[in-house]
Amino acid sequence: MQPHIPYILPLNVPSELSYVGEDDSEYFTEVYGRRVNSMNKRYMLPADADEIRRSELHHRMIQFLFAGKNYVGPVKEILTGGPRKSKVLDLGTGGGHWAIDMADEFPHSEVIGVDLAPIQPRKVPVNCTFELCDLDQWHLPYPNEYFDVIHARSMHTGIKNYPRLLIEIARMLRPGGLVILIEPDTEPIVDGKFASQIARSGHASGMSGWVTLWREYRRCLKAKGIDLSAPSRLRKLIQATSAFGKVISQQADIPIGFWPKDDVNLTIGQLAWLDYDLLLPAMRPLLLSNGKHESEVKTLVENAHHDLYYPIVNPSTRLHVVHAIKRS
Repeated sequence: MQPHIPYILPLNVPSELSYVGEDDSEYFTEVYGRRVNSMNKRYMLPADADEIRRSELHHRMIQFLFAGKNYVGPVKEILTGGPRKSKVLDLGTGGGHWAIDMADEFPHSEVIGVDLAPIQPRKVPVNCTFELCDLDQWHLPYPNEYFDVIHARSMHTGIKNYPRLLIEIARMLRPGGLVILIEPDTEPIVDGKFASQIARSGHASGMSGWVTLWREYRRCLKAKGIDLSAPSRLRKLIQATSAFGKVISQQADIPIGFWPKDDVNLTIGQLAWLDYDLLLPAMRPLLLSNGKHESEVKTLVENAHHDLYYPIVNPSTRLHVVHAIKRS
């Protein structure tokens, strides 16, 4: 990996790019004791050291799910199949781990990672750049048919109009280019059943603290205009753009914890457990900003943590994965 330090902010500077210097404080604000981004008030997960660590755990977990790879679909064929320098866009890059890994794997491609806050490393491969942009807007600051591969992962909770984002992705992707969308459900699964199914049956979930926190979290997201059904409707949403053919969708139930018996799923479960251990307290800013009292939120998080630490049933979450080729 060769060092490359430029960090650019393309938004609102159409004629030239400005550089984030040593002082990046203007891109952050503090909300209930956690540092969050200052660009998009809808997305309230933190932008601090714990969230960077969680971003890495999430990335490694998905790598294990993808059998050690960073992607699904014909990425290698698309990025190495032509004479020109190919271009990759990582939307909602978080800690930048996917973008950096892709830049290392494809040194002749240009990789751009976009996020709301400059929490990514400043020393990255020479073919990797991180840029700041609020993706929840009508028009993203990139040209038509510019990218060969566009990747968006675990970001729907910051997007009010997900179909609009998909239209922008279609605009920015060249014909024959590939989009990869990865989104987890926010409804918990317990022993193979969604919490809502268990509730309708009249039975106890066995993880009441865990289920209650997620119910409140989903309620707060809905109050901010987030479409909670977007992950499960990824295939239909991308087909509705009429821009893509060869749409392939998959889903996987990700174990959370140490209960899987085989080695691969056990590793995935351990990484997911570490991810959620950090995610539970990261929900505090959103919960508190939506009218919950400090004592109530403290109890919600503590009860959910208790269920995570001392489970009597097997929790999991569903991950939805779609990749598609843009029509020529």
